[in-house]
Amino acid sequence: MTDDGSTCGMRLHERYLREAEELYASGDLAQAGEKYWGAVTALINAIAQRRGWSHYSHRDYAEVIERLSEELKEPLGRLFASVERLHANYYHNFLTKVNFDAHREDALKLMQLLKAIS
Repeated sequence: MTDDGSTCGMRLHERYLREAEELYASGDLAQAGEKYWGAVTALINAIAQRRGWSHYSHRDYAEVIERLSEELKEPLGRLFASVERLHANYYHNFLTKVNFDAHREDALKLMQLLKAIS
């Protein structure tokens, strides 16, 4: 059986999450936040690939999150917005530790919800 892309996405998710946690533990919040973003988008890619949905742009990610929110009857958009904030922090390094931690918790919660349906 050939890999449809979703298995690769799950492996990439695990790698990015592991790297994010290591960077977080070392205090490199900007880099950690970008790895959390990568871990979430790898899950989104895997889910979208399996369902035949477009997943090639930031807009596609937002649309997948909206579709999944409707399906799950769960407002994933707020959690995804926290992950976007971690992504933006990589470029601008503006988050304090207390706010980074709150967004990280949201990212971990979103990953847990996405893993349950992937």
